[in-house]
Amino acid sequence: MIIVIGSINLDLIATVERLPKPGETVPGDTFVTAPGGKGANQALAARRAGARTRMIGAAGSDPFADQALLLLKDGGVDLSAVHKAQSATGTAHILVDRAGENTIAIVPGANADVLPERVADAGLARGDHLLLQLEIPIATVEAALDAATAAGALSLLNTAPYRPEAAALLARADCIIANETEFDLYADALLLEGADRRARMRDFARKTGRTVIVTLGPEGAWAATPEAFVTVPTIDIEPVDTVGAGDTFCGYLAAGLADGLGLEGALRRAAAAGALACLKPGAQPAIPFAAEIDAALA
Repeated sequence: MIIVIGSINLDLIATVERLPKPGETVPGDTFVTAPGGKGANQALAARRAGARTRMIGAAGSDPFADQALLLLKDGGVDLSAVHKAQSATGTAHILVDRAGENTIAIVPGANADVLPERVADAGLARGDHLLLQLEIPIATVEAALDAATAAGALSLLNTAPYRPEAAALLARADCIIANETEFDLYADALLLEGADRRARMRDFARKTGRTVIVTLGPEGAWAATPEAFVTVPTIDIEPVDTVGAGDTFCGYLAAGLADGLGLEGALRRAAAAGALACLKPGAQPAIPFAAEIDAALA
């Protein structure tokens, strides 16, 4: 079972010719809404990869809630532990330019109500894979990591968005997943040693006994374990929208590990899934299904 404790949002997405500079207004082309939130995105990705998946989170008591949960419900994610909060559903305000690059502002809303006591709803057990991100209170992430250790579940922590106060938690997860920018920031905060990113990844793995994965966009992904360093490529694409690519990677990685693919096999599949997620606009609507990954890797 993949258990995701994390955020649930409704994404408000506008496309523009180019991203505005500070203080600048630029005209937009289109506007759409789509279900999002890093936790919800990763849960749907794990489910579309074929894994049984349970979501722990909160949505508001407003019209956005049903929209935010629609694809999770339709996709067969277990939503029995999603709490209905009195506050507004979380939102992400996203601008996407012609090259597929984006800027995002997050308004947490109900995600702030995912408090440590909600971790008990996960029902963690030995053999489960727990997937976490940083769009919910840090205290909840800490409680979830402790619960996973006590239950004998494997914990995966996606370090997005970057939060300096989370640095001390990284060594408590079995597997860390970061993009290049996030890892470099955490490496500085943790005083990791080494002349380049590879060396600092190795230093983290050696000091903590954990696995650290860094996603590199079109360059694929790297992973350092205490024993080895693994690199995997991705597939060549012309991106339409990079929103949700990292979340797709995380969900597919968790599903691959749970399915016994091993680190390299799970990384290769996750990297392909993250690339395919860039071929459609939006986060959850763009998450590919397992058959699409099979075809891309054939």
